[in-house]
Amino acid sequence: MINNSYYIIINIKYYISNEKKKYIILNKKIYHDFFIKKEIEAGIILQGWEVKSLRFNKITINNSYVSILHNNNKAFLLNANINPLNTICNHIKYDVLRKRELLLNKKEIFLLKNYLNYKGYTIVVISLYWKKSWCKLKIAVAKGKNQYDKRHLLKNKEWNIDKMRIMKKNIKI
Repeated sequence: MINNSYYIIINIKYYISNEKKKYIILNKKIYHDFFIKKEIEAGIILQGWEVKSLRFNKITINNSYVSILHNNNKAFLLNANINPLNTICNHIKYDVLRKRELLLNKKEIFLLKNYLNYKGYTIVVISLYWKKSWCKLKIAVAKGKNQYDKRHLLKNKEWNIDKMRIMKKNIKI
């Protein structure tokens, strides 16, 4: 006979290990426009209507970025547009572009501040996702690519594809 408590513990471990991130939105263009230096996971402080809107994917993070206020060492998400649902109360005006505070450790904020002091670095948003019942934000310290960097990467990518074709033909002969 199997001990029931042992069986329950195994099931809990299975669900914890197989926890998947449920992405709300991904910013795929980040990897094309920026060199990613470091990625950090951050929590975000939201209002109730914003959480409800996130569950229905009513958000755009294409031009959003993170700024750090130097006087009180807090990080804020700027330029993220969360649209309210149609079913939410219409007589109240919601600020869809408000500053949203990020939940980061002091070490992480200090690290981000140091990167921002270098020329050309910025903090961009990569993705927004659910982790259990919490909304998390993946941010990255990034440096913008120039046009010639993008062309060079595209040329390397095409060369790798051609190289694989040549190798495939040589193997068949």
